[in-house]
Amino acid sequence: MTGAPVMTGVPVITRLDTRDVRFPTSRELDGSDAMNPDPDYSAAYVVIRTDDPGGHQGHGFAFTIGRGNDVQTAAIRALAPYLEGRPLDAVLDDLGGFWRTLVHDSQLRWLGPEKGVVHMAVAAVVNALWDLKAKRAGLPLWRLLAGLTPEQLVDLVDFRYLSDALTREEALEILRRAEPGRAARIAELEADGYPAYTTTPGWLGYDDAKLARLCREAVADGFAQIKLKVGADLADDVRRMRVAREACGPDVRIAVDANQRWDVADAIAWVRELAPFDPWWVEEPTSPDDVLGHAAIARGIAPVKVATGEHVQNRVVFKQLLQAGALGYLQIDAARVAGVNENVAILLLAAKFGVPVCPHAGGVGLCELVQHLSMFDYAAVSARLDDRVIEYVDHLHEHFADPVVIRDGRYRAPTAPGFGATMLPASLEAYAYPEGSAWNE
Repeated sequence: MTGAPVMTGVPVITRLDTRDVRFPTSRELDGSDAMNPDPDYSAAYVVIRTDDPGGHQGHGFAFTIGRGNDVQTAAIRALAPYLEGRPLDAVLDDLGGFWRTLVHDSQLRWLGPEKGVVHMAVAAVVNALWDLKAKRAGLPLWRLLAGLTPEQLVDLVDFRYLSDALTREEALEILRRAEPGRAARIAELEADGYPAYTTTPGWLGYDDAKLARLCREAVADGFAQIKLKVGADLADDVRRMRVAREACGPDVRIAVDANQRWDVADAIAWVRELAPFDPWWVEEPTSPDDVLGHAAIARGIAPVKVATGEHVQNRVVFKQLLQAGALGYLQIDAARVAGVNENVAILLLAAKFGVPVCPHAGGVGLCELVQHLSMFDYAAVSARLDDRVIEYVDHLHEHFADPVVIRDGRYRAPTAPGFGATMLPASLEAYAYPEGSAWNE
């Protein structure tokens, strides 16, 4: 596909640049879990450049954990012909239509459809376009989305494959029902922020002393929920849950995350052994593609709830998980499905089924992104905060131009224009793989 011809006097998208950026987090075992013992948190990074007189650029990325980030970067670069030379306003004024153009391309679709490396490449590009749109509007993304009408919001959503669970008319009703009080909820977010929980204490590679210390620090910092990685060894998990419960006390919620480690029967048996320590939820207990397996686990471990979503590949699988009663908590990811548009669809599905959304943010830049989606959800979709929290991890924020701010266990509402994806130039240079200075020391 070739780009549209350049139109004199009309701002156009001039170039799509990509970069393979990796952080050596495996050195300290930050991010370690039962399935991923040595991750190097990475970003297949994209910048959409324009000749807009305002000088704005759109930034986005796909999150990976090291090897294969070059493949993801190449997939993003393959989307350049869809953007370069196109009139900027025409693209940004119809991001619902442009989303469909990317996702339903007759040849690229064969590589998915709507899953894997290509779908994540679409996420990086779509999120970069939303970053650009919000910057041009002078608004943080959550405020831009919260200011759209119900009709404008549903125009962003592709209802293909969803209409047996959520129709356009039902989505409009959800959004219209949330309109009263929207301004008050926005003011509340700006004053008080959004509840967070922290995974910082719980990486599987940490010893018991570090686990206990980080648990105590999390409670002192105002977090009412933490999360522990589990699944490698049952005896170790029982011991670590005991350490965490003693350090946190009886009133702090402790969620556990198996990162897809178990078969169905193993998951049920394992969680029952952890039940005396009152786990709040079990996350990713089995394959993210196994809808019926999740449903069986949900029945087998009740009243402990199941949470999943960071590896769920598209809105269709989320729809099935909700239809099957397999989820107690739905975990969107800002960079796994195809960007903002598909996450709007998933938020609407969660609202239809009455399931709380508690986003995944355990990766470089994911906290910066997903806070916008949760705040938009509260302002304009679900209008609820009960049992809703955003994941927080405390590393790599210093590499972003607009890093998250956490105070008293809550995300402070971002105020800078954009989606929060912009990395600092010095970080992009230092952590470019393999030539950056961080990789040549």
